[in-house]
Amino acid sequence: MLPSIFGENLFDDFFNDGFGLMTAWDKANPLYGHRGKNLMKTDVRETEDTYEVDIDLPGFKKDEIKVDLKDGYLTISAEKNLNRDEKDQKGNYIRQERCTGACSRSFYVGDIRPEHITAKYEDGILQLSMPKVEKKELPSGSSIAIN
Repeated sequence: MLPSIFGENLFDDFFNDGFGLMTAWDKANPLYGHRGKNLMKTDVRETEDTYEVDIDLPGFKKDEIKVDLKDGYLTISAEKNLNRDEKDQKGNYIRQERCTGACSRSFYVGDIRPEHITAKYEDGILQLSMPKVEKKELPSGSSIAIN
C-alpha cells in the first residue's frame, strides 16, 4: 500500500514519463478519467435517406456540447471545467485545482441547412441525423473550338 495525500498517490509524478510513451503507467485525466483516450469516437451510418452520426461524449452535460454548421462543415465541440477547492476548518486553502479541457471534431457534410439536422444527447452519446444531399449533375461535356 502506497501512502497518499489528499487522495492522490505520492509517486504519480515519479512514474510519469512526461511523454506518454509508457501507457502502462498512464494515470487518469482529472477531467475525463481513464476513458479520456476514447473521447469523441464516432460512428457514421448511411440509411436510405439520411446519414446517422453517433459521437461518444461520456461525462459531458448537454450544455457543455456545441454543434455548429458553417461553410459545409459540421463541428462538434465539448468543453469541461473542473474546480476543486478544499479548505480546512478555519477556511484556509489546503489545495486549489482548476482543470479545463476541450475537444472538437469537424466533418464536411456539404450544403445542408441547419434546420434539416436533428440532434439528441442521451447516455453520453450525441446522435445526429442529417439528410443526404442530392448530387448535382455536372453539365455534360461539350466541345470547345480552338482558334
